[in-house]
Amino acid sequence: GARVVESAIGNIGIFRTAEDEIFALRDSCPHKQGPLSQGIVHGKRVTCPLHNWKIELESGVAVAPDEGCTATFPVKVEAGVVYLSLNNNE
Repeated sequence: GARVVESAIGNIGIFRTAEDEIFALRDSCPHKQGPLSQGIVHGKRVTCPLHNWKIELESGVAVAPDEGCTATFPVKVEAGVVYLSLNNNE
């Protein structure tokens, strides 16, 4: 599943995998800026709802044959609280 955090630098999608891992990406597909938070999470990827591009949650990189990248952000969970750093990993 996913949630959206509104920030001064734009919307950030927070994604949880079936294995309970948490990832944070700019909520914008590198293809046509589709809202990744509205896509389907499968494994460690999210599929953009607009044109089915698959984006790696760890790196923000589009899966071949598609090319592109969206920013990732450090995120952690402590005692059930999600902490997000707006210093991205670009």
